[in-house]
Amino acid sequence: MPTVVVTTAGAPQTPGTIQHLQRQGYRVVATDIDPAAPGLYLADQGYLVPAGGGDSFLPEIRGICLKEGAAALVPLVDEELVAVSRLADDGIAVVLPRPGFVADCLDKYTLMRRLADAGLPVPRTRLAAEWTGPPDQPLIVKPRSGRGSRGVVRLGAAHGLGALLAESDRPAADLIAQEEVAGTEFTVSVVAWRDGAVQAVVPKEVVLKRGVTKYAVTRRHARIAEVCRAVQQELRADGPFNVQLALDADGEPRIFEINPRFSSTSPLTLAAGVDEVGGLLRQATAGGPHLADDWREGVVMVRRWADEFVDEGRFTASGLSPATAAPIEPAVGVGP
Repeated sequence: MPTVVVTTAGAPQTPGTIQHLQRQGYRVVATDIDPAAPGLYLADQGYLVPAGGGDSFLPEIRGICLKEGAAALVPLVDEELVAVSRLADDGIAVVLPRPGFVADCLDKYTLMRRLADAGLPVPRTRLAAEWTGPPDQPLIVKPRSGRGSRGVVRLGAAHGLGALLAESDRPAADLIAQEEVAGTEFTVSVVAWRDGAVQAVVPKEVVLKRGVTKYAVTRRHARIAEVCRAVQQELRADGPFNVQLALDADGEPRIFEINPRFSSTSPLTLAAGVDEVGGLLRQATAGGPHLADDWREGVVMVRRWADEFVDEGRFTASGLSPATAAPIEPAVGVGP
């Protein structure tokens, strides 16, 4: 069986992704920084690794991939993306967009400027220290880099920005301010690979969000699909990405963020009929066929906890630490 490494075993979507790939015949190795990450115990093999932003992460993940004979790696958290892209030099298929697109998306200010320069619809965005605007302008202030709504603050009016900057423990150059787009929010899976063709666009209306999307429903929206296809045409991701946008008062989609990786809502994309993870993995490793832009509207994702059961000794095994990346034995006899 081909081996694929999936990172971020504790993310909401990862356990289901691991089991989906196993059903497709892959041997799955999972990694995480936390020994309590459930995906570690559902995978065929699990490893603890250092944090993705540290210098020791890349040597550890490279060593795991080479030791396990991994054909591919599916990274699912922003902090790891730049480092793991280098594993392509080792002959490992990294299922990500091209490095330049990844770098642009991880700097939210750079991304907004690139999108605006390409004529794509975005909210008015400035470095927080350079914002000027009417006093009643609602603003979203957030770090230039970050994920999961961490450090995001809504200001009811622009005149509160000075006080926020004075109290922040971040340098003003590390914060951006965006005008709030208060309409319906969407998170959109865009499926593309190295030939540049957009294979599918699946918009999902966000019903409830708490850092990650908790409830969402697939919706057909021609203008959203048009805008997301234009992102690929203008910026050439040539890999999977997730567009976050909201509709303005005129119904125009305005992009406020792009995740240069699979979204936490990729299980909903799969449930609607587009296997973006499995399909791109097959294309990356075996020249598999394109996916079809054929999916069901009105499929609702209800995110929940699911209980799995493993032996206590395996869960609390001694010697597990990021420094040693000690292996975690796979679960045996785990229920469905």
